[in-house]
Amino acid sequence: MQDSFSIQTTFSSPEATADFARNLAPCLVPGDTILLEGPIGAGKSHFARALIQARLSAADRLEDVPSPTFTLVQTYDDGLAQIWHADLYRLSNVADVDELGLWDAFDTSICLVEWPDRMGTFGPQDALTLSLAQTGNEGQRIATFTSQNTAWQEKLRHAQIDTFLLAAGWSDATRTPLAGDASARKYERLLRDRDSAVLMDAPPHSGETIAAFVKVASHLRDLGFSAPKILYADQAQGLLLLEDLGDDLLARITQANPDEEPTLYNAAIDVLVELHRYPPPPDLVHKDAKEMAEMTALVFDFYAPSASANGAQQILEQLEAALHAIRPFAPVLALRDFHAENLLWLPDRSGTKRVGLLDFQDAFACHPAYDLISLTRDARRDVSTALAEQLAQRYIRKTGQDENAFLAAAAILAVQRNLRILGIFARLALRDGKPEYLNFIPRVWNYLTVDLAHPALDDLRKSIQSTLPEPTEKFLQELRLKCQTAQAQ
Repeated sequence: MQDSFSIQTTFSSPEATADFARNLAPCLVPGDTILLEGPIGAGKSHFARALIQARLSAADRLEDVPSPTFTLVQTYDDGLAQIWHADLYRLSNVADVDELGLWDAFDTSICLVEWPDRMGTFGPQDALTLSLAQTGNEGQRIATFTSQNTAWQEKLRHAQIDTFLLAAGWSDATRTPLAGDASARKYERLLRDRDSAVLMDAPPHSGETIAAFVKVASHLRDLGFSAPKILYADQAQGLLLLEDLGDDLLARITQANPDEEPTLYNAAIDVLVELHRYPPPPDLVHKDAKEMAEMTALVFDFYAPSASANGAQQILEQLEAALHAIRPFAPVLALRDFHAENLLWLPDRSGTKRVGLLDFQDAFACHPAYDLISLTRDARRDVSTALAEQLAQRYIRKTGQDENAFLAAAAILAVQRNLRILGIFARLALRDGKPEYLNFIPRVWNYLTVDLAHPALDDLRKSIQSTLPEPTEKFLQELRLKCQTAQAQ
């Protein structure tokens, strides 16, 4: 699939420019062409030389890669591919490109072409264009990568990550992929001697951002909670090197040792009790009732696209009214995905620090019940009604909440959250090709049914029952078939 893209980064020094070129070098294969643009002195030849040297073996590595300014083309052979380095500055006629043999080389070799404008519009359509521009800082360059071929994005991301790890001092680490989540973020564990760290990769072109993660992590650590320490960061490139808090997720421990579940979940509730003693970070997103209701519209886009427009509108209006009716409250920091697969057990630490916190980049300011229902209405694992009620009572007792008002708010927020999750999981299956998320939908529906039984939600319950289809096996099979059809296209 081809579609244009543009990625911009800053090289802080000539060495940083060379580091990136060296890290991009192993990603190239015959047929790859990089068109190098920029004024004289922008660093085109510097980039090309570093890339060529990195491709050559130690035995073949040259003391210096000569500029092809006068010869127009220099060729190299690294044992895997021929490399053509062309400087077309002195080219007087486009027809001369054919005499140089470049047209054939574009198909069979790795080509680096300086001053590609001398070819007019006849360059390879799927080439990568690198435009280098000087800034007011000596040695610094702004690099803009563009191409009509999105396959280049993966190669550039490999080079960005390798350059990031080199700058962070972890380029020699062994890298192992870790299980991701429903987002475009990816994670790797890095091992170096006895040290370990976690790499978070949130590509900016995917719409991900790490600024919120950095902000909330700093806030949590300042308050004494066990959020991972940030060891190194490049926010512009969406890369973080994080403290490794281990693998002892509450979900894994409770699956292996069910008797530990109450102890671990009580510890998680105590984290919320302590966290809610403090105001949320300044400028944190705080959504009103209308915005919270609109967040559930995904359920009509993906889970039930055939639902009547009037039925959908009625549900949104009734949900908004229910959210608006929640007793006025002082908003707290809601981590938003506060559940057993994002909480780690750290028994060597004390107090609330025994619970490690992950995946809070979507945090917002909300009612204190929000993270409680995130924990007790876990889409990925069953939490018994008895345990959920005990945990709610523990929180109410320790915080002095009005029980009736708190439980009503919890039910309303649970309905809002689980309607949205139905839409998200259906979207992950149908749009993103992740049909495994359909397996969670019956559990989410059951939670929804439980919370809709609250007397404050009588009208909303009737509207949902008459508008949204129950996820029977037949209904889920239809979604699976739609998913297969979407993947085949």
